[in-house]
Amino acid sequence: MSKDLKGRTLPKGIYQRKDGRYEARAIIKGNKIQLYNTNLKKLEKEFKKAKEEAEQGLSQKYASITLNEWFELWFQKYKVPRIKVTSINPMKTKYYTTFGRLLGDVRVRDILNMDIQDAINQLQEEGRAASSMREALGRVRECLESAKNNKLISENPCFDIIVPWENTGKERRFLTQEEQTTFLKTVENSWYKEMFYIMFLTGLRVGEVGGLKWEDVDFKGKCIHVNRSLSCEYHEGVKTLRLTTPKTHNSYRKIPFMGEAEEMLLSQKNKQRKLKESLGNRYRSEGEYEDLVFVTTMGSPVTRYVAEKECSKVVKAINEEEAYLSVREGRKPVVFEKVYPHAIRHTFCSRCFQLGMNPKVVQKLMGHQHYSTTMDIYTHVMEDDLTEETCKMKSAI
Repeated sequence: MSKDLKGRTLPKGIYQRKDGRYEARAIIKGNKIQLYNTNLKKLEKEFKKAKEEAEQGLSQKYASITLNEWFELWFQKYKVPRIKVTSINPMKTKYYTTFGRLLGDVRVRDILNMDIQDAINQLQEEGRAASSMREALGRVRECLESAKNNKLISENPCFDIIVPWENTGKERRFLTQEEQTTFLKTVENSWYKEMFYIMFLTGLRVGEVGGLKWEDVDFKGKCIHVNRSLSCEYHEGVKTLRLTTPKTHNSYRKIPFMGEAEEMLLSQKNKQRKLKESLGNRYRSEGEYEDLVFVTTMGSPVTRYVAEKECSKVVKAINEEEAYLSVREGRKPVVFEKVYPHAIRHTFCSRCFQLGMNPKVVQKLMGHQHYSTTMDIYTHVMEDDLTEETCKMKSAI
C-alpha cells in the first residue's frame, strides 16, 4: 500500500504525486488505466468504474468518447468504403442536423434509451418528416450497434423507440392533367422545352436527366437506357460535378418511348447541333460530359440547381399571366403551386396509374427500389379517384 504526502495509507493502485494530485493506475485485460484527480474520493469512484468497464471489455481508449467522435470514427471505417462518394456528405449532414446536433457531445456510454426518445420527440416538434426521423434513427442505431460490437457499451439504446409513422412533411406534389398542359404550353418557346417533355414522359430523376447521354438513347429500339446520374455537390463552397452510377440497382432500367418522346429527342439533337456550331470552342461540356443530351444555352451540364431554377421560372410566368387575366376578368387569381423536378417525376407515376398500368410495371419504369414507394403514390392517386367517384354516387343515390 502506498501512502500520501502526510503518511496516510492510500487505496491499492492509487498514489499521490509531489504536485499534490492523486494518480490511479492499473492494467486490466491488457487495457491501461491511468486517472488523475485532486479529490481522492472522486478519483476512487472513477477508478472503480474504469476497472469495472475494463473487466467488461470496454477499451479505456474510448471510455470518454462522445457520440460525434464515435460517429466520425465509425463512419470512416465502416460506411465510407461501402457507399458512393456522392452519398457521404448527405449522410453526414442528415446525422449532424439530427442526433449529432442534439446528442453529439454526450459520451457514448452515457446515452440512455430515453435520450434517444427525447431526441426523436424534439425532431417531431420541429416538424421533421417521419421518414427523415426514421432514416436518422436507423443511422445512429447502426452506429451504436457498432459501439456495442466493439464493447464500448453493453446495450444499444436505439431500440424500442417510438417513431411517428405519419409523414409530417409536405405532401407529394402532383400536377393535374390541366396543370401539366399549362406547364408544357408555357415552355413552348423555352430552351428547355424538350427536357421538360422528356421528364414528363419518362419520370426520370433530375440527376438521370442531367446524366443522360446520346449513347443511352436507342432510336432503333425506341427506348432510353438509364445507366448513370449527374451529381452536383457544394462542400465548403467548392462545386463538385460527377457522373455516377444510378441511385440503386433497380435504377438501371429501360424506358420505352411514350407520347412525343422520340419527337422531342430528335428536336433536341438538332437544337444541340446548332448550338455547338454557334458556340464553337465556347461550348462548355467536354470530356466525359460532351455527349450529354441536355445542356444549358452555353453547353454546360444541366444540374439539379439549373432544373429547379427553370421550374421556378415557368411557375412565375404562369402566375404572372394568371394575375393579368384575373384582373381583366374581374376574378380572384388561381395560384399555380410551386413545381420542383421531383414533382414532375411523381406526376409521370400518377399518369401511369391513371392509365391503368400494373403497379409492378410502374415500379420498373420508375426504378423504385421498394415496391412500397410505388404503392404510396398509387394510394394517393386512388384516393383522388375515390373522391371523384363518391361525388358521382351522391347524385345517383
